[in-house]
Amino acid sequence: MAVGVFDSGLGGLTVLNAVTKRLPDVPFVYFGDNAHAPYGVRDANDVYNLTTAAVSRLWDEGCNLVILACNTASAAALRRMQESWIPTDKRVLGVFVPLIEALTERNWGDNSPPREVAVKNVALFATPSTVASRAFQRELAFRAIGVDVEAQACGGVVDAIEDGDMILADALVRSHVDALHRKMPNPEAAILGCTHYPLMADAFQSALGDHVKVYSQADIVAESLADYLTRHPKMIGTGITSKFLTTGDAARVSSRATQFLKRQITFEKA
Repeated sequence: MAVGVFDSGLGGLTVLNAVTKRLPDVPFVYFGDNAHAPYGVRDANDVYNLTTAAVSRLWDEGCNLVILACNTASAAALRRMQESWIPTDKRVLGVFVPLIEALTERNWGDNSPPREVAVKNVALFATPSTVASRAFQRELAFRAIGVDVEAQACGGVVDAIEDGDMILADALVRSHVDALHRKMPNPEAAILGCTHYPLMADAFQSALGDHVKVYSQADIVAESLADYLTRHPKMIGTGITSKFLTTGDAARVSSRATQFLKRQITFEKA
Protein backbone atom coordinates (compact mmCIF):
# COMPACT_ATOMS: atom_id res chain seq x y z
CA MET A 1 0.00 0.00 0.00
CA ALA A 2 2.96 2.33 -0.60
CA VAL A 3 2.92 5.70 -2.35
CA GLY A 4 6.03 6.91 -4.19
CA VAL A 5 7.60 10.34 -3.75
CA PHE A 6 10.19 11.43 -6.31
CA ASP A 7 12.59 14.35 -6.44
CA SER A 8 15.80 15.06 -8.29
CA GLY A 9 17.51 15.57 -4.95
CA LEU A 10 16.66 16.25 -1.33
CA GLY A 11 14.08 19.03 -1.68
CA GLY A 12 11.24 16.53 -1.95
CA LEU A 13 11.94 15.53 1.65
CA THR A 14 9.98 18.65 2.64
CA VAL A 15 6.95 17.12 0.90
CA LEU A 16 7.67 13.65 2.31
CA ASN A 17 7.83 15.07 5.82
CA ALA A 18 4.43 16.72 5.40
CA VAL A 19 2.66 13.75 3.80
CA THR A 20 3.95 11.26 6.38
CA LYS A 21 2.63 13.48 9.18
CA ARG A 22 -0.72 13.88 7.40
CA LEU A 23 -0.99 10.18 6.45
CA PRO A 24 0.88 8.27 9.18
CA ASP A 25 -0.60 4.89 8.21
CA VAL A 26 0.54 5.03 4.57
CA PRO A 27 4.04 3.74 3.74
CA PHE A 28 6.04 5.98 1.42
CA VAL A 29 8.99 5.14 -0.82
CA TYR A 30 11.20 8.15 -1.50
CA PHE A 31 13.42 8.19 -4.59
CA GLY A 32 16.10 10.88 -4.93
CA ASP A 33 17.97 11.06 -8.24
CA ASN A 34 20.91 12.70 -6.51
CA ALA A 35 23.41 11.45 -9.11
CA HIS A 36 21.77 13.70 -11.71
CA ALA A 37 20.70 16.66 -9.55
CA PRO A 38 19.93 19.45 -10.03
CA TYR A 39 17.29 19.11 -12.76
CA GLY A 40 16.66 22.86 -12.91
CA VAL A 41 19.44 23.45 -15.46
CA ARG A 42 18.63 20.45 -17.72
CA ASP A 43 16.61 20.52 -20.94
CA ALA A 44 13.08 19.11 -21.14
CA ASN A 45 14.00 15.83 -22.89
CA ASP A 46 16.70 15.08 -20.33
CA VAL A 47 14.29 15.77 -17.45
CA TYR A 48 11.63 13.58 -19.09
CA ASN A 49 14.00 10.63 -19.52
CA LEU A 50 15.34 10.84 -15.98
CA THR A 51 11.86 11.26 -14.50
CA THR A 52 10.32 8.31 -16.33
CA ALA A 53 13.24 6.10 -15.25
CA ALA A 54 12.71 7.10 -11.62
CA VAL A 55 8.94 6.61 -11.75
CA SER A 56 9.42 3.15 -13.28
CA ARG A 57 11.69 2.26 -10.37
CA LEU A 58 9.00 3.35 -7.91
CA TRP A 59 6.41 1.24 -9.72
CA ASP A 60 8.77 -1.70 -9.20
CA GLU A 61 8.52 -0.96 -5.47
CA GLY A 62 4.72 -1.39 -5.60
CA CYS A 63 3.87 2.32 -5.79
CA ASN A 64 0.93 2.65 -8.19
CA LEU A 65 0.69 6.34 -7.30
CA VAL A 66 3.77 8.56 -7.53
CA ILE A 67 4.04 12.18 -6.45
CA LEU A 68 6.54 14.23 -8.46
CA ALA A 69 7.84 16.29 -5.52
CA CYS A 70 9.99 18.16 -8.01
CA ASN A 71 8.67 21.27 -9.71
CA THR A 72 11.09 20.93 -12.61
CA ALA A 73 9.87 17.39 -13.34
CA SER A 74 6.25 18.48 -12.88
CA ALA A 75 6.78 21.37 -15.28
CA ALA A 76 8.93 19.73 -17.94
CA ALA A 77 7.80 16.10 -17.97
CA LEU A 78 4.41 15.46 -16.34
CA ARG A 79 2.06 16.52 -19.13
CA ARG A 80 4.02 14.49 -21.70
CA MET A 81 4.00 11.48 -19.35
CA GLN A 82 0.26 11.72 -18.78
CA GLU A 83 -0.51 12.01 -22.49
CA SER A 84 1.54 9.13 -23.80
CA TRP A 85 3.38 7.07 -21.20
CA ILE A 86 1.51 6.30 -17.96
CA PRO A 87 -0.55 3.06 -18.05
CA THR A 88 -4.20 3.20 -17.03
CA ASP A 89 -3.64 1.43 -13.70
CA LYS A 90 -1.00 3.94 -12.53
CA ARG A 91 -1.10 7.61 -11.58
CA VAL A 92 1.59 10.29 -11.46
CA LEU A 93 0.68 13.60 -9.82
CA GLY A 94 2.60 16.87 -9.77
CA VAL A 95 2.94 19.61 -7.18
CA PHE A 96 1.84 22.63 -9.23
CA VAL A 97 -1.91 22.07 -9.32
CA PRO A 98 -2.49 21.81 -5.52
CA LEU A 99 -0.54 25.04 -5.09
CA ILE A 100 -2.61 26.83 -7.75
CA GLU A 101 -5.83 25.49 -6.27
CA ALA A 102 -4.81 26.96 -2.91
CA LEU A 103 -3.84 30.29 -4.49
CA THR A 104 -7.15 30.55 -6.35
CA GLU A 105 -9.17 29.27 -3.36
CA ARG A 106 -10.59 26.28 -5.22
CA ASN A 107 -11.53 22.94 -3.77
CA TRP A 108 -9.27 20.02 -4.68
CA GLY A 109 -10.14 18.76 -8.15
CA ASP A 110 -12.40 21.72 -9.05
CA ASN A 111 -12.42 21.79 -12.87
CA SER A 112 -14.90 24.62 -13.35
CA PRO A 113 -14.05 27.42 -15.86
CA PRO A 114 -11.45 30.06 -14.93
CA ARG A 115 -12.70 32.99 -12.89
CA GLU A 116 -11.58 36.21 -11.28
CA VAL A 117 -9.67 35.75 -8.03
CA ALA A 118 -8.64 38.11 -5.26
CA VAL A 119 -4.90 37.99 -5.89
CA LYS A 120 -3.79 39.94 -8.97
CA ASN A 121 0.02 40.17 -8.69
CA VAL A 122 1.94 36.96 -8.04
CA ALA A 123 5.68 36.40 -7.81
CA LEU A 124 6.94 32.95 -8.81
CA PHE A 125 10.35 31.83 -7.55
CA ALA A 126 11.55 28.66 -9.27
CA THR A 127 14.46 26.96 -11.02
CA PRO A 128 15.51 28.22 -14.47
CA SER A 129 13.99 25.16 -16.15
CA THR A 130 10.66 25.55 -14.38
CA VAL A 131 10.51 29.24 -15.26
CA ALA A 132 11.35 28.52 -18.91
CA SER A 133 8.57 25.92 -19.17
CA ARG A 134 5.83 28.43 -18.22
CA ALA A 135 3.95 25.44 -16.79
CA PHE A 136 2.81 27.41 -13.75
CA GLN A 137 1.26 30.14 -15.92
CA ARG A 138 -0.40 27.53 -18.14
CA GLU A 139 -1.99 25.68 -15.23
CA LEU A 140 -3.03 28.96 -13.60
CA ALA A 141 -4.76 30.08 -16.81
CA PHE A 142 -7.03 27.02 -16.60
CA ARG A 143 -8.30 28.23 -13.22
CA ALA A 144 -8.03 32.02 -12.99
CA ILE A 145 -8.18 35.15 -15.13
CA GLY A 146 -6.65 38.57 -14.60
CA VAL A 147 -3.61 37.39 -12.63
CA ASP A 148 -0.21 38.87 -13.48
CA VAL A 149 2.64 36.43 -12.80
CA GLU A 150 6.24 37.59 -12.68
CA ALA A 151 8.68 34.67 -12.62
CA GLN A 152 12.16 34.86 -11.15
CA ALA A 153 14.67 32.11 -11.98
CA CYS A 154 16.61 31.40 -8.79
CA GLY A 155 19.90 30.05 -10.06
CA GLY A 156 22.24 28.58 -7.46
CA VAL A 157 19.78 28.24 -4.58
CA VAL A 158 19.21 24.48 -4.97
CA ASP A 159 22.95 23.81 -5.25
CA ALA A 160 23.64 25.82 -2.10
CA ILE A 161 20.92 23.97 -0.15
CA GLU A 162 22.11 20.56 -1.38
CA ASP A 163 25.65 21.49 -0.32
CA GLY A 164 24.42 22.58 3.09
CA ASP A 165 25.66 26.16 2.58
CA MET A 166 22.67 28.00 4.05
CA ILE A 167 24.56 31.30 4.33
CA LEU A 168 25.05 31.32 0.56
CA ALA A 169 21.45 30.16 0.03
CA ASP A 170 20.18 33.06 2.16
CA ALA A 171 22.26 35.58 0.21
CA LEU A 172 21.03 34.17 -3.10
CA VAL A 173 17.39 34.30 -1.98
CA ARG A 174 17.73 37.99 -1.10
CA SER A 175 19.43 38.71 -4.42
CA HIS A 176 16.65 36.97 -6.36
CA VAL A 177 13.94 38.78 -4.40
CA ASP A 178 15.66 42.09 -5.20
CA ALA A 179 15.65 41.15 -8.89
CA LEU A 180 11.96 40.27 -8.70
CA HIS A 181 11.14 43.59 -7.06
CA ARG A 182 12.72 45.44 -9.95
CA LYS A 183 10.17 43.77 -12.25
CA MET A 184 7.20 43.63 -9.86
CA PRO A 185 7.58 46.13 -7.00
CA ASN A 186 4.43 45.14 -5.12
CA PRO A 187 3.55 41.43 -5.33
CA GLU A 188 0.58 40.38 -3.23
CA ALA A 189 1.58 36.72 -3.09
CA ALA A 190 4.69 34.67 -3.72
CA ILE A 191 4.93 31.07 -4.86
CA LEU A 192 7.94 29.04 -3.75
CA GLY A 193 7.99 26.88 -6.86
CA CYS A 194 10.66 24.40 -5.81
CA THR A 195 10.42 21.85 -3.04
CA HIS A 196 13.85 22.89 -1.76
CA TYR A 197 12.62 26.41 -1.09
CA PRO A 198 10.50 25.71 2.03
CA LEU A 199 13.85 25.34 3.80
CA MET A 200 14.39 29.02 2.94
CA ALA A 201 10.81 30.15 3.59
CA ASP A 202 11.83 32.53 6.39
CA ALA A 203 14.44 34.16 4.15
CA PHE A 204 11.91 34.63 1.34
CA GLN A 205 9.32 36.06 3.77
CA SER A 206 11.85 38.42 5.34
CA ALA A 207 13.04 39.73 1.96
CA LEU A 208 9.51 40.10 0.58
CA GLY A 209 7.97 41.63 3.70
CA ASP A 210 5.18 40.48 6.00
CA HIS A 211 2.49 41.95 3.72
CA VAL A 212 3.22 39.32 1.03
CA LYS A 213 1.58 35.92 1.51
CA VAL A 214 4.14 33.20 0.77
CA TYR A 215 2.77 29.88 -0.51
CA SER A 216 4.95 26.87 0.20
CA GLN A 217 4.10 23.48 -1.20
CA ALA A 218 4.65 20.79 1.40
CA ASP A 219 1.51 21.12 3.56
CA ILE A 220 -0.66 22.01 0.56
CA VAL A 221 0.45 18.88 -1.31
CA ALA A 222 -0.12 16.76 1.81
CA GLU A 223 -3.74 17.93 2.11
CA SER A 224 -4.31 17.42 -1.61
CA LEU A 225 -2.89 13.88 -1.45
CA ALA A 226 -5.07 13.00 1.55
CA ASP A 227 -8.14 14.20 -0.37
CA TYR A 228 -7.09 12.30 -3.51
CA LEU A 229 -6.61 9.03 -1.63
CA THR A 230 -9.99 9.45 0.03
CA ARG A 231 -11.55 9.71 -3.43
CA HIS A 232 -9.28 7.05 -5.02
CA PRO A 233 -8.36 4.55 -2.27
CA LYS A 234 -7.43 1.86 -4.80
CA MET A 235 -4.44 3.96 -5.91
CA ILE A 236 -2.52 3.01 -2.77
CA GLY A 237 -0.16 0.40 -4.20
CA THR A 238 0.97 -3.04 -3.07
CA GLY A 239 4.21 -1.96 -1.41
CA ILE A 240 4.18 -2.27 2.39
CA THR A 241 7.57 -0.92 3.44
CA SER A 242 8.73 2.68 3.70
CA LYS A 243 12.23 3.22 2.36
CA PHE A 244 14.60 5.77 0.88
CA LEU A 245 16.34 5.17 -2.46
CA THR A 246 19.02 7.23 -4.18
CA THR A 247 21.06 7.08 -7.35
CA GLY A 248 23.83 8.95 -5.54
CA ASP A 249 26.26 8.06 -2.77
CA ALA A 250 23.96 6.51 -0.16
CA ALA A 251 26.10 7.42 2.85
CA ARG A 252 26.53 11.06 1.80
CA VAL A 253 22.86 11.45 0.89
CA SER A 254 21.80 9.85 4.19
CA SER A 255 23.95 12.30 6.13
CA ARG A 256 22.57 15.31 4.29
CA ALA A 257 18.97 14.06 4.58
CA THR A 258 19.41 13.53 8.32
CA GLN A 259 20.46 17.18 8.60
CA PHE A 260 17.45 18.24 6.51
CA LEU A 261 14.80 16.45 8.54
CA LYS A 262 16.63 16.46 11.87
CA ARG A 263 16.03 12.73 12.30
CA GLN A 264 17.98 9.69 11.18
CA ILE A 265 17.40 8.93 7.50
CA THR A 266 19.10 5.97 5.80
CA PHE A 267 19.13 5.77 2.02
CA GLU A 268 19.71 2.62 -0.03
CA LYS A 269 21.35 2.55 -3.44
CA ALA A 270 18.61 2.43 -6.07
